[in-house]
Amino acid sequence: MSGLYINDSYLKSFEARVEEVTGDKFVILDKTAFYPNSGGQPHDTGLLVRDGEEYPVVYAGLFDSKISHELGRSGLETGDNVAGSIDWDRRYRFMCSHTACHLLSAVIFRETGAMITGNQIGEEKSRVDFSLEEFDRSRLAEYIDQVNGIIKEDRTVKTSVLPRDEAMKIPDLVRLAKEVPDREEIRIVEVEGIDLQACGGTHVKRTGEIKGIIMLKAENKGKFNRRVYFEVLEGD
Repeated sequence: MSGLYINDSYLKSFEARVEEVTGDKFVILDKTAFYPNSGGQPHDTGLLVRDGEEYPVVYAGLFDSKISHELGRSGLETGDNVAGSIDWDRRYRFMCSHTACHLLSAVIFRETGAMITGNQIGEEKSRVDFSLEEFDRSRLAEYIDQVNGIIKEDRTVKTSVLPRDEAMKIPDLVRLAKEVPDREEIRIVEVEGIDLQACGGTHVKRTGEIKGIIMLKAENKGKFNRRVYFEVLEGD
């Protein structure tokens, strides 16, 4: 089962049926909009509701290709019909931050050729890790300024799913310092004129939805390993 977020990151609520319950509080649904903890993006939280009874979703994870929802209380049973809703403020902030990670990664790669070695999205701050010999904080500040310029251009952000053979012909997909997952189909996130990446996470539709980012700090994490922390700005 793939998550409903794959095709619609803006889906806030949905209806589903409980397919499996384990340990009283771990539930697998026939479909879900809850994003599982993966790819540097934290899991969604929210509610499942059955006949007016609320069951908080405190964690969502991917296990054996199935999304499992950890509930704050027991009570749901196999076959139950539920209405699901995600904590939209939390999800939307992650969407803005995840797209910002792609923008910063693209700028760093374009300017330095550095391979991106990882990222971690958070509610308060996010980070991008990359492999680069020279560590120049002033240059990193320039890269942040470039990202803010792209944000102001309000470029479109689109997702698509391609057969693996076709996707692997895109040069940008192999610039990450990690292998693309061994799947028959690869989901692609494209920022108009800026970036193409294989990614299963949630993103905004336009860069202008991100109000801007500020660099919080930059760290030297060892030989050729650099880290930049940033915060996504909020407001109109």
